[in-house]
Amino acid sequence: MDTTALRPRLMQAARHDAEYGTSLSNHLPMALTALVRLGASGERRDAFMAVYARRLHEAPPRRPWPAGEPWRALLGDPNAWPAYRTLFRDWIAHEGAPEVLEQALPTLMQGVGAAAFHGAIRTAYAIAANHADELADALAYWACRWFSCGDSEVLLSGPSQGDAHAVLGGIDLGPVPASLGLIAQAMAWAAARPGFALAVARWHVDGWSTLPRLAHLAAERYAAHAGFTTLHLVTSAHATRVLLPWLAPDARPSAMRHYALAYAAAWATLPRHESALTPMALLPWPEIVARAIESDDDHRIKLVDSCRELEAAQGGAVWVTAASRAVA
Repeated sequence: MDTTALRPRLMQAARHDAEYGTSLSNHLPMALTALVRLGASGERRDAFMAVYARRLHEAPPRRPWPAGEPWRALLGDPNAWPAYRTLFRDWIAHEGAPEVLEQALPTLMQGVGAAAFHGAIRTAYAIAANHADELADALAYWACRWFSCGDSEVLLSGPSQGDAHAVLGGIDLGPVPASLGLIAQAMAWAAARPGFALAVARWHVDGWSTLPRLAHLAAERYAAHAGFTTLHLVTSAHATRVLLPWLAPDARPSAMRHYALAYAAAWATLPRHESALTPMALLPWPEIVARAIESDDDHRIKLVDSCRELEAAQGGAVWVTAASRAVA
């Protein structure tokens, strides 16, 4: 992917806050990068940016990182984004992006569900964009919205069997309280329920074979139901596939277990009995991509991009089915 033309647009996007409205994630850097990978023209990217930016707020001034504080000190503090921006920008400038990712990702993956996975998703897109300042901002957002879905070691406490679909289907926590309007809030609620850890305890997560299965399940469910939470499971699976190689090999199994735990928490919030949508005709990829490029829907753009990337990595027909549903 040629990111030359993307750089000035990401510099413009950096003027905006990481969130807008009621703690909604700013998708502008992610969507711009996805549009480049999908082949959108510069004019189309500028048009998307002009429309999307109307909803955004100006970023608060950067703050210096508190002297002497370890970088983990403000994890989960939503007011810490201006300070984390400074910390990660300086850290990357001194040590380089690969070194920072190797050091920071093991801790950040413990809170991979942050902001409905958007910390991880934005970081994966920043890596694709090869843009140091956007990577710093993405890591900063992940850090300030970090939260854990529990002790990932419960995933190893049972026998090493149990298909992901069977484990996920066995989670029954009751209806999500209507007061929880954000995906991340519902995930945190699910992870804290007494039955959650017990339901996933028999699940053996073995890294690279589990991740493709989770990605496929999410795409399959999205194709059938087009749920908003499920959409984030597809895009987060793609992001996790991008991020895992940047961890040291011995850190990857733990990171994958934390992702599986967060994925399970999100899956647990989905309706247990949901009627499938009417089957539809599959569209060819050129038409899907063209529709995504012309869309002003940031989630649609990212889903199509993720499905295309996952098809290239895993093969199979589910990706074009999910992408067709997204643009239908």
